[in-house]
Amino acid sequence: MTTQTDPTRSPGPLSSLARLGRATPGVDLFALVTLAPIPLLLLGAFLGGAFVWVALIYMTVLIFALDEIIVRASPDAPEGTEFPAADKLSIALGCAHFVLLAVAVAAVSGATGLGWGARAGLFWAFGLFFGQVSNSNAHELIHRANARLFQLGKWIYISLLFGHHTSAHRLVHHRFVATPDDPNTAALGEGFWSFFTRAWGGSFIAGYEMERTRIASATQQDGAPRMINPYVGYVLGGLWFVLIAGLTFGLAGVLAYLALCCYAQLQLLLSDYVQHYGLERARIDEVHYEPVDIRHSWDARQPVSALWMLNAPRHSDHHAHPARAYPALRLGDTRDKARPMLPYSLPVMASLALIPTLWRRTMDRKVRTLRKHHEAARAPLTS
Repeated sequence: MTTQTDPTRSPGPLSSLARLGRATPGVDLFALVTLAPIPLLLLGAFLGGAFVWVALIYMTVLIFALDEIIVRASPDAPEGTEFPAADKLSIALGCAHFVLLAVAVAAVSGATGLGWGARAGLFWAFGLFFGQVSNSNAHELIHRANARLFQLGKWIYISLLFGHHTSAHRLVHHRFVATPDDPNTAALGEGFWSFFTRAWGGSFIAGYEMERTRIASATQQDGAPRMINPYVGYVLGGLWFVLIAGLTFGLAGVLAYLALCCYAQLQLLLSDYVQHYGLERARIDEVHYEPVDIRHSWDARQPVSALWMLNAPRHSDHHAHPARAYPALRLGDTRDKARPMLPYSLPVMASLALIPTLWRRTMDRKVRTLRKHHEAARAPLTS
């Protein structure tokens, strides 16, 4: 197995960004894109003014524009390439998340003395960061074998009042994706707003049931220690964060915190909705479905938003290799007509999903076309 600390380090991150689409991005480029708005968010939280709007423009207009300009997907890293710095960036982003969350609650609640316009802009900006970067980072961390990294990812989700995703994503979604048994797979024709409530409640319950079954099975073994359902930690941990917000910033702090968490959760479920919309695994018999492969997740080729979301848009490879570090995730052949490929970047498609009629007009025909391809060639595809 070859080790590649950072394949684009020598030219420097800015020149590497210019070469994006022609060279495999290294961890320094992920760091450049994900860390860049943090100083703007912090300055905006205390000073307001242009810092707020520059942060917003960076996370929306600039990333979209660079995606459109560069166009080409970044090349896949050679098979077996390792990225030792990937976990360091995840730790840095995880630590930054908790600082930013406290600052965001302070600013949005009015504790830093900003006006309503700046507070609204900061709510949007911080919410985008939590929903797109913190979520993507926590998603990476809960798949790590290292217990400390896993705990960091879990507590990021708990701080966003979405701790159950730690269990539901790994134990339910990865096992049952693209089947009716997965609450986080949207059916063809299902609008996002109905999906949101179904997926939130369904994943909470399904994750709890899986954990309860797992614990019951483990405790049946002789001498096995008594295990506590992690949902106790998810709920109590979430209540602890609410209490801290209230004790520190009062009722306004609690309301600001809850609103930021709802916004982040909305974006997390938007990602699930977009990345599996209408895709189905064929039944083998009454109990089993065909194995998960590249036909069961929507990918996106846009390179800068991929850096911004730690390669979350390379979703099919993540399902095939959940433990694979984000810089090593592969996109494969984007010209394959049988491969689900989004027409725009994941953030753009998530925005589109908020308008169900426009979403269905864009995506339903693509889903039906893919189903015809898959029915004509039922043999599993590989990436």
